[in-house]
Amino acid sequence: MDGQGATDDPRLQQFIEMESQKHRFQQLVHQMTEVCWEKCMDKPGPKLDSRTETCFSNCVERFIDTSQFILNRLEQTQKSKGSFSENMLD
Repeated sequence: MDGQGATDDPRLQQFIEMESQKHRFQQLVHQMTEVCWEKCMDKPGPKLDSRTETCFSNCVERFIDTSQFILNRLEQTQKSKGSFSENMLD
């Protein structure tokens, strides 16, 4: 053994990151489905009426908009913390 761990393998790191992203995406879809189902589905039936279909569509769009807003906000916060700590070191 050369002393390197399995986490030093870039292919393994890339695979782990891809699997982690898939897992996060699946969690997001599950959460969105749960929220929109509770909000829009009054009584399950053999097909969706136009009101329910519109509700689901709007719910999904707002969920995606909100998720994107939160991600952008977190990125801005991280960037501002990074520049703040860099300024502190100067």
